Amino acid sequence: MMDNRVGINDLIRQACRHEPGALGRLLESYRHYLKLLARTGIDASLQGKADPSDLVQETFLKAHQYFGQFRGRSEAELIVWLWRILARNLADLTRRYYRTESRRASRERSLEQLLDTSSQTLNHLLADAAGAPHVSVQRRELSVVLANALAELSGEHREVIILRSLEERAWPEVARRMERSIGAVRMLWVRALKRLRPLIENQL
Repeated sequence: MMDNRVGINDLIRQACRHEPGALGRLLESYRHYLKLLARTGIDASLQGKADPSDLVQETFLKAHQYFGQFRGRSEAELIVWLWRILARNLADLTRRYYRTESRRASRERSLEQLLDTSSQTLNHLLADAAGAPHVSVQRRELSVVLANALAELSGEHREVIILRSLEERAWPEVARRMERSIGAVRMLWVRALKRLRPLIENQL
């Protein structure tokens, strides 16, 4: 896992030069980030039918196939490129299930907006969990740092943060989804945020 902007940019350059293994290592550093976006981007009616991990793997396959078309040089540019591929995969998934004839470009734009909003929400959550971002965190895309930290939490802590802070579900719905009382999920959420802070700091 790359831990700073310089390392990522070096790896991007290596991948562009087709150095063996560079592209695979580069993409792997965004697995948790893309999986989290896929989770929040899957239509509610498809949750349980579609696996975010499968969407991420499909995104990686297409990124390998079309990396020659990537013209960026920074992590920010790479992230936008990757989540646009993910957005197209989500659009294809929705069309396969609903078999609608609506315009693909329109659907992709709406999904790109959804993924962009999810990325911004990740950044806000980072500020809530760790206070003002440390300068070292700012050397990486904040949403990537947070997604990696969330992946290290226990399943129930990660779930309550995703439901409440990322998907912004009301407390009664969070309680219903997690089969706990409202008071219990509130306390779980507070504990989860406390656990998240040191995991973020470990990536500095």
